[in-house]
Amino acid sequence: MRLLIVNPNSTASMTEAIGASARAVAGPGTEVVAVNPVGGPASIESDDDERRCLPGLLDEVFKAAASAQAPDAVVIACFGDPGLERVRAAVDVPVLGIAQAAMHAAALGAGSFSVVTSMSSTVPTAWSLAKTYTPSQCLGVYACDIPVLVLDSDPGTIEPVGDLCEKALAQDGSRAIVLGCAAMAPFAAPLGARLGVPVVDGVVAATLLAEALVTMRRVNG
Repeated sequence: MRLLIVNPNSTASMTEAIGASARAVAGPGTEVVAVNPVGGPASIESDDDERRCLPGLLDEVFKAAASAQAPDAVVIACFGDPGLERVRAAVDVPVLGIAQAAMHAAALGAGSFSVVTSMSSTVPTAWSLAKTYTPSQCLGVYACDIPVLVLDSDPGTIEPVGDLCEKALAQDGSRAIVLGCAAMAPFAAPLGARLGVPVVDGVVAATLLAEALVTMRRVNG
């Protein structure tokens, strides 16, 4: 099974971390290929960034789909799920966004959840996606206001992110946390141990769900 993970921003260090998170949970028969566009925004923190990332995102998907080793599934590794429906319409394999995967996983596994994301500018999009994907299970969306590239480069940011997670759980009475940024992927396991509730990272959720969907397709012929 070949899984293509596209980080729609152009920061290679984030792509490497995203790929490592996916490989850590992928089955032994799954090849994870993590890529990012060369151009476009270095991070995605607004609606404008999402629009500007689309040409590069689509180009990476189309190149992979046309290659001799086309992917069996595609993951869009940005919590705004940019271009999700356009990519689904263009390729005949399962396509997952990390927000949709994480929210459904949290809703199924815990019943209710709160989202902790990066910048305040992304909160409206996260709320909109939550109302679309899981109409009643998301109880709150909170921003740590730490830029994506700082989350990616500074492991110490896990402390204020964890503090905000604690606040969200106490305020909402939710039963899980969804991390609303791909750069937070390495934080999931240590935060889960700290908080004592499921902490769902969209990269991990999308990887496991993609494997399941590909397997279902193969079983059903």
